Parts: sequence; structure tokens; C-alpha cells
Amino acid sequence: MVNMKRSGLGICLVVLALMMAFSTAAFAGKKVPKVDNFILFVDHSGSMAQKYMGSGAKKIDLAKGMMGKLNDAIPELGYSGAVYTFAPFAGYAQPAPYSTAEVGQAINGLDTDYEVFMRRTPMGNGLIDLDSVLAGLDGKTAVIMVTDGASNIGADPVAQAQALYAKYGGKVCFHVISYADTEKGRMIIDEIRALNSCSVPADGEALMADAAVMDKFVEDVFFTEAAEPQPVDETIVFRLNFDFDKSNIKEDMVPILEQALILLQEKPDMDYVVEGWTDSIGTDAYNMGLSKRRADSVTQWLTGNGINSSRLEPVGKGESVKFDNSTDEGRYQNRRVEIRSK
Repeated sequence: MVNMKRSGLGICLVVLALMMAFSTAAFAGKKVPKVDNFILFVDHSGSMAQKYMGSGAKKIDLAKGMMGKLNDAIPELGYSGAVYTFAPFAGYAQPAPYSTAEVGQAINGLDTDYEVFMRRTPMGNGLIDLDSVLAGLDGKTAVIMVTDGASNIGADPVAQAQALYAKYGGKVCFHVISYADTEKGRMIIDEIRALNSCSVPADGEALMADAAVMDKFVEDVFFTEAAEPQPVDETIVFRLNFDFDKSNIKEDMVPILEQALILLQEKPDMDYVVEGWTDSIGTDAYNMGLSKRRADSVTQWLTGNGINSSRLEPVGKGESVKFDNSTDEGRYQNRRVEIRSK
């Protein structure tokens, strides 16, 4: 199942919220594309060849049927479309002007009759491989991941998704269609979804069962209907987590902080609140002080690297309950700093 060991970088986190507005010319009653490209990114691992929650059907078969209906619901609005798998990584349809027929042919070509044995799930490695595809695309790209969330070998998929958000900024968004049937799988999917507010969550069974749910997902991901140009707000998320009872910036946090620095430099007119948080261990008073020290540490690093202090307001928020404080992993996730645009 999921390998949640923290990498050598510590997967220490920061949350960077920044508003990136853009406008698209539109006319009343017209579908206006939200994206320039989309990629169906399908989990082709051994776990997807297993039966789904007692349904009697393999997850990969259910996913293939769902993607056929999804493809039928996507309007042809001038974006490019592609179909790739991970575990193993393979291209079934290279990026090209979207055609319902051509993407449908690629979906139909997906093999669902394969063995579970010795077919592990390097989801993070698949995201690394996807980078080369994203690098060749212009404009905004929706990556629609179809997966059960089971990652049991290779790079941390949450960290790799985060790295792609950091690299491409508002030009990429991950939307995960879930076939998770384990707690670990659901956790991985939830964490990828939480990386960016642009993400549209969906359940594979619900999309298949209800045409209205499918239509809503397609609209939320692919297009809008508007009489005037529509601004779109996005929140780009990084994570910077601290060790227990610590507020110092460690060397392995620096690569993520450098990505945050670049994005702040690209938006010089924006101001930010730097929010520090703790887990539930300790008194309220102590945790309030510790959370403020963490916020101060991140603020000092950013100002020391050229960000004007007037743009940053460090605030201690105390104990966090965003993640489950009854587990080591949940407490680790709660020991964090978030940077949010004012």
C-alpha cells in the first residue's frame, strides 16, 4: 500500500496562497474554455486490477467505462487532449487538438486484462514522468487523475504533485477522480486535492451513476458560460512542516521556500499573512507562542532574501485541527506555516 515515509528533504511544508486573476473573452450563452489542454492520467497499476469494494468489477474496468462517458460529455472547445497512464507510464494519445473520437479510441485501447502480481504503483514516479509532457504545453493544463490512490513504491506522489504546482504555478491543476477503497488511498488523494483550491474532486462511481454529477464535473473543469470576461481566483499551495516543538528553518526546507520566494517576487503588489500553526500537544498559551515563532521564522527567511517586510504579516494561530491530532502523521501535518494573500 502507500509508502508514507518522509523523504530526505523532510517534506517540510509551506502553504502559499496567491491570487492569480485572468480574463477570457466570452459571449452570452457561449461555453468559454477554462483550460488550453487536458490530460487523462490513468492509474494502470496492479491495485486497479483488483475488485472494487465488493462490486465484482475491477477498478480499471469501472474507470475505463467512466472515462468513456466523461469523454462523451466533454465539449470540443479548441483545447488539446491527451491520454497517459502511470504504473507503467505510457502515452495512448499524445497532446493534439481535442477530438471526442480520437480520445475515445485511446480510452478503448486501454488494456484492462492484466495481472495484479508484481505490478506495483509508483504514482510519484509517474508524476515525474508527466513533467516532460507538461513542459511541452502552452497555457493552462487540467490533469485529470483516475486512481485508487495506492502508491507503494518510488517518489512521494503528494510531494511530486506539489513540485509540479511550484514549477508551473497557475498553469497546471490536478483533478482526482477517486476509486479509493483503502484509508491510505483516500489520504493520498485528499492530500493531492488539498494542494490547490483549483482542484475539482470527483468519485468515479458517482460520475458513472448520475449524468448531472458528470455534467457538473465537466463544467467545473473545462468551461464556463459567461456574458462578460470572468476573473478566476486560484490558491497555490505549498507545505512547510516543522519538527515537534521546533520553529527553526532547516536546510532541507530551503528548496520549497525558494519556490515560494519566486512566486512572491512575481506578484510584487500583493501582501500576505504568514500563519503559523501547531499540533495539539502542549498548553494553548505555549502553542500560541510556538506558532508565532514559526511564522516569524518563515517571515524572516523571506525578508532576508529580498521580500519587503511591509508585505508580510506574521501571525500565530496556535493549535490546528485541520488534520487528525490523534496520529503522528496528522500532528506532523498540523505543525505548519501557511502564507495567504490578503
